Amino acid sequence: MHRAIAYDLPLRGMSCASCAARIEKALGALPGVSAVQVNLASERVRLQAPPGQLASLRQCIEEAGYQVPVHNLSLHLQGMTCASCAARIERALLAVDGVCQASVNLASETAQLQLLAGSDVQTLLHAVEQAGFGARLATPDSPPTLVRRDWQPLLALLLAIPLMLPMFAEWFGVHWMLPAWIQFALAAPVQFILGARFYRAGWRALRAGSGNMDLLVAIGTSAAFGLSLYLWWQAEPGAMPHLYFESAAVVIALVLLGKHLESRAKRQTGAAIAALQALRPQQARRVTGDQESWVALSELRRADRLRVLPGERFPCDGLVLEGHSQADESLISGESLPQAKAPGSTVTGGSLNGEGSLLVSVTALGAESVLARIIRLVEDAQAAKAPIQKLVDRISAWFVPVVLLIALLTLGGWLLAGAGLEQALLNAVSVLVIACPCALGLATPTAIMAGTGVAARHGILIKDASALEVAHKVTDLVFDKTGTLTEGQPQLVALCSAPSPDAAAHDTHWLSLAGSLQRGSEHPLARAVLRACRSQRLPTPAASDSQVLPGRGVRGSLEGREWLLGNARLLQEMAIDSQPLAAQAAQWEAAGHSLAWLAEYRPTPRAVALLAFADPIKDGAGAAITALHQAGLRCHLLSGDNPGSAGRVAQALGIDQLQAQVLPADKAARIRQLQDQGRVVGMVGDGINDAPALAAADVGIAMGSGTDVAMQAAGITLMRGDPRLVSAALAISRRTYGKIRQNLFWAFAYNLLALPLAAAGLLNPMLAGAAMALSSLSVVSNALLLYRWRP
Repeated sequence: MHRAIAYDLPLRGMSCASCAARIEKALGALPGVSAVQVNLASERVRLQAPPGQLASLRQCIEEAGYQVPVHNLSLHLQGMTCASCAARIERALLAVDGVCQASVNLASETAQLQLLAGSDVQTLLHAVEQAGFGARLATPDSPPTLVRRDWQPLLALLLAIPLMLPMFAEWFGVHWMLPAWIQFALAAPVQFILGARFYRAGWRALRAGSGNMDLLVAIGTSAAFGLSLYLWWQAEPGAMPHLYFESAAVVIALVLLGKHLESRAKRQTGAAIAALQALRPQQARRVTGDQESWVALSELRRADRLRVLPGERFPCDGLVLEGHSQADESLISGESLPQAKAPGSTVTGGSLNGEGSLLVSVTALGAESVLARIIRLVEDAQAAKAPIQKLVDRISAWFVPVVLLIALLTLGGWLLAGAGLEQALLNAVSVLVIACPCALGLATPTAIMAGTGVAARHGILIKDASALEVAHKVTDLVFDKTGTLTEGQPQLVALCSAPSPDAAAHDTHWLSLAGSLQRGSEHPLARAVLRACRSQRLPTPAASDSQVLPGRGVRGSLEGREWLLGNARLLQEMAIDSQPLAAQAAQWEAAGHSLAWLAEYRPTPRAVALLAFADPIKDGAGAAITALHQAGLRCHLLSGDNPGSAGRVAQALGIDQLQAQVLPADKAARIRQLQDQGRVVGMVGDGINDAPALAAADVGIAMGSGTDVAMQAAGITLMRGDPRLVSAALAISRRTYGKIRQNLFWAFAYNLLALPLAAAGLLNPMLAGAAMALSSLSVVSNALLLYRWRP
């Protein structure tokens, strides 16, 4: 039973004494929690609980309806060599007060932390150092750096090759050996100078009560080196004993070479982020009056005007004020064709300007820019752990102790079988050397880094590893209609007025009134109404008491009356008779048009006008649905639009199942119904009203052309509004998960096969060292094959 420790947590959301009492009651019900005291004035809670309960305490508070403010932090790490090292750092970080979550990624050499507000960063760095590793705070301008030891593997090989020559000579029938003192002189620098890193890292692991790959290498090579010294000492004067200095030296040389090649390969898995970071220009040409001057990006402010010449990269996000050009946005959105830019067009920082000179107004800087958000999403996804990695972590925690036990059993077994100490010790050394926790630790994160990186190159941003792992299981895809399968820019194509004795009851009057109700709205139909008003130069005075009715429409007051603008469901709920325009509505619905009803609510409930909209289907939508059907997926369309408009799209694209006039909350409920049937559901949407469904789905896929709310709720964001990227996102998910399974299979198979062979005396230490180095390299190289993927 762990001794209880004190916790002091900040709180948010309390407003009165009853809130404090509710939190005290919720926390007091947890096992092992006592002495709960909530201070309303300081917004903190103090309590006693067992160690390691911070995450469950925070969850309890949030379930009670309050928040524990936290922030995220990244650390760059140095000195890790295998999965055991990563596990040791995680344990050290989680033991620090204020750390809610810690995830260490061996491939990217980073730690992602979730901390209570006010936590001390220096304490975290000290904890990592105490565990035997290096750490520094990660910033957007400080990408990870991997320690290079290019000269060490080369020097180790140069010293080890002469020791191996007698073995090669035996293949040609020549039997000779270097004098013992020369073997010692060549092997000692490799063992104790170039191999000192293994002793240091192994000792740090032992002090922390753990083990790692370095410890196995240090023990194994030391045993071979020590055995050689013993045999040399015991030999008769003038005799030439068989020594094993070459085994110790060659193992260290091969391990150093393998780690060097592995580090180079790991740097390639991070190439996507490096390529994105390289898009950031360091300076911008700012225009002040008639003067132009170069300034650092840190000096820029919103609304500054910048001049971007042909062939230059846009330094930040902006709005084109003057000029015409084309912009290459392929590295950001994956769009291969240049995009036309004219006054009023938006430009993305990092994209390449074409043939024209542009004057641009700054709209977003630093962390707010599109490029910074893309980099942040890719970094988060690459640093996160897939659920399958938890199994690997549990196995890795036991791996080194088990290998040490197998080595001891091998030594004892061979001695009991009557073999000499020399043979028994060499077989035990082979067991220690051939065991490779590196391959296990690298199997999942390298595949995730490569998969998310290549996806980002093609405009697919995967926000977390969980989405990547689940996406390959999707059986059903649910699509929103407007902005997802259609262009999302409907046009007002017709307006019909109801019969009325009112002299002002003409089409332009009702259109102007509809425009007033829609002012400030970002809904696609609202934008279509406002465009029509602008084209006819109609006034759109602001309505008072405006209220958005989700999934139905809007209401507001104008001209001393209260008006409604929305779908047929809104008229039904408000008990407004639509009969005067019912025939026209049926005709337009049959033609596949979306409808909006304009009605007076007070003082006289009546429908006054009907507006018809047409929204063309996106060019790639048909090909996208066909590709998904070929992959064996069922496609659903859930739309808030009328059955006629939604049915036209569903029929044209070959959608399997359609539901029209669906409210946002009903979309989420429909997704849960599919999940209850055992289906794995992906949701594709782009609007605020899609956010609940995106969150409810097993995998949410947001169109990058949509709202920030949708992108926050989704696990995958498509930087282009191209539906064909949906099947591409699922394809890279399947490919990446396949690589994860291949890597884990080979990592496990390697150890399951190699350890018995080594214990049986069928592998000498040199072959074992080569096999260990190759196992890690093969896992990383297999993951790098993902870079050959194309949508």
